[in-house]
Amino acid sequence: MRVDVVRRYQNLLPAHDNHPYRTGAWRPNLTEYNATDLEVVGELPRDLRGVYLRNTENPLLPAIGRYHPFDGDGMLHALHFHEGGASYRNRMVRTAGLEAELAAGAPLWAGIIESPEQSVRPDGWGARTRMKDASSTDVVVHRGTALTTFYQCGDAYRFDPRTLEQTGKETWGGRFPSEWGISAHPRVDEHTGELLFFNYSKQAPYLNVGVVSAAGEVLRTTPVPLPGSRLPHDLAFTEHHVIVNDFPSFWEPGRLARGIHSARYRPDLPSRFAVVPRDGGEPRWFEASPTYVLHFVNAFEEGEEVVLDGYFQHDPMPLPRPDDGPWTPLMRLLDMHALGTRLHRWRFNLRTGATREEQLDDDISEFPSIHGRARGRPYRYVYSMLGEPGWFLFNGLSRRDLKTGATQRYLFPKGVFASEAPVAPRVGSTDEADAYLVTFVSDLNTDSSECQVFDAKELSRGPLCRVKLPERLCAGTHAFWTGAA
Repeated sequence: MRVDVVRRYQNLLPAHDNHPYRTGAWRPNLTEYNATDLEVVGELPRDLRGVYLRNTENPLLPAIGRYHPFDGDGMLHALHFHEGGASYRNRMVRTAGLEAELAAGAPLWAGIIESPEQSVRPDGWGARTRMKDASSTDVVVHRGTALTTFYQCGDAYRFDPRTLEQTGKETWGGRFPSEWGISAHPRVDEHTGELLFFNYSKQAPYLNVGVVSAAGEVLRTTPVPLPGSRLPHDLAFTEHHVIVNDFPSFWEPGRLARGIHSARYRPDLPSRFAVVPRDGGEPRWFEASPTYVLHFVNAFEEGEEVVLDGYFQHDPMPLPRPDDGPWTPLMRLLDMHALGTRLHRWRFNLRTGATREEQLDDDISEFPSIHGRARGRPYRYVYSMLGEPGWFLFNGLSRRDLKTGATQRYLFPKGVFASEAPVAPRVGSTDEADAYLVTFVSDLNTDSSECQVFDAKELSRGPLCRVKLPERLCAGTHAFWTGAA
């Protein structure tokens, strides 16, 4: 392995840090690398060509008060597969907020579990306002450019997906919805080349849906009026519609009026889904069982119905446990087992306005991946991450056949944790299942990381090969695969 150090950052975190999401599996990386001639255990498939990208929360500075892992600064990782070989790069996402804090040598904005009034700077980003846009939540590739985004809305930062050269903010010809920014989880329709996004804020109409063309033009933004401020996290789309939501888990209005951003779950209220025409027509609303959904798998049209799949939370705000200690606000709210996240299906009848729903899987799972060409269309296979009980960590992978109900699973050894594993289609394949899964894996036992490649058809057999990385990576979540083309 040939390793070139590009940059080292000063460690400004507490000297004897004991925060569970800044230590252990979540220990931040402070070095940017270019690494080539990576050691491969096994043989890399020659029909695996493209780039595996992962964004992650990687804090360089302490919190003003209480740190939440969603507050961490963005670090982008890229593994480039080409002709049976692989190369690696990583770069911090140099947001305007991070640049200001590095120049000050101290935190300037409060995080998600702190009051905005604690922010040193009166400006900031986000639906909540007075918050740092860390651009650390998500990454997606549109028109050959990687875009990093933040979970509570902010700027979209541009990168070359192979070299990780940062090339400024995406404005889409100056028509970027800059007042509210853009939320994490914009989605790309591979059939049209369009990017579908949403943003939200504390101002009416509270939610917008937008469409960016394959040429990079903002075609339209559609207001989706809500009763008040909400906290959506994801969207789904079909050939003709975008689906967004109004879940009964949101900032409590009475406290919000006093400047307190305290989320509350209201199981006495229904979940509501808006089916919004992609051509800009009026949203249609459908009611369903109360829940919260962090991530949707896919949506498609079937006759008169729009079908939506996602992870239904059976307990969106689980009560803390005494043994959580000082980290009570974090532990159970980040644990998919405590939240009870199970694969669920909603059917919205566009003729009658009725909703039908059912649970598709008894297993606890989240963070889905599907074949890119299946997104927005009928599909068969969903790949999900399995969670380490009590933690925001992934200890396994699953493959669910929605036609037969068959499930394959692979569990990593104890102390080994993975990242979201996108589907990487074999070069030249057309079959939805003819693909690989790619994931970064961190081993706390050996203090090392590698990229593992799985056959999507034979997930339970374990990795086909393993690519060694120059350093153990901080745990992370969202990832994206972009083919060489």
